[in-house]
Amino acid sequence: MSKSPRILAVANQKGGVGKTTTAINLATSLAQAGQRILLVDLDPQGNASTGLGVERRDRRDGTYAALIDDVAVATLIVETQVPYLDLLPSDADLAGAEVELVALDRREFRLRTALQQSLGRIYEHIIIDCPPSLGLLTLNGLVCAHGVLVPLQCEFFALEGISQLVRTIDRVKKALNPTLSLQGIVLTMFDRRNNLSDLVAADARSFFGDAVYRTVIPRNVRISEAPSHGKPVILYDSRSPGALAYQQLAQEFLQREGAVPA
Repeated sequence: MSKSPRILAVANQKGGVGKTTTAINLATSLAQAGQRILLVDLDPQGNASTGLGVERRDRRDGTYAALIDDVAVATLIVETQVPYLDLLPSDADLAGAEVELVALDRREFRLRTALQQSLGRIYEHIIIDCPPSLGLLTLNGLVCAHGVLVPLQCEFFALEGISQLVRTIDRVKKALNPTLSLQGIVLTMFDRRNNLSDLVAADARSFFGDAVYRTVIPRNVRISEAPSHGKPVILYDSRSPGALAYQQLAQEFLQREGAVPA
């Protein structure tokens, strides 16, 4: 019997930290490693959908329909240009979901219920790209996830924001989802020419220990260029330092999950 998919929420309430970039490229790298992956775009900005080549004008119903209208997730999923990687896209109405969720029963469990009811066990991993906030959409992502992956930008003030997120994860674990844990912290936008990057990395490893991934994601122009072409950096320039780093991150992720030998 196949196992139920492992669900990973990629979250950080601070914007501009490489959250969506990490979700897209980790999902792509895992798919290229032969894992069947579903990426859930839970961010009203819809950047994960755009970054996988699904233009806003081409989107139909997506995460809003699943959360608010109880439309079966299986009917909303679209295939991407990456074999083994499917997408539940963000749609235009998702921006209003934060307000509409307030009035619904079991509002924190809407995404968990939607995924459980209509997905079965066809995916090894489900990756949720959460919005850059700690509102009800992110809460839905945390409530249905097994683990939280936190991209941490190597800049000043970064650790202050992450400590708030870790407290939120602890509260969700105690009150709503006892299986939730901090899966890991990924250092992003790392600049080896900048002493500040080294200082932030050292502080993070000192405070969070082994929760911080060994793999770091460098500041790389190819990573920034790729979304404008509707491609993950791994497809846009597979030999770039950014692409190689995300492929290495995927291997380390699978080792942590016990899917491949360490």
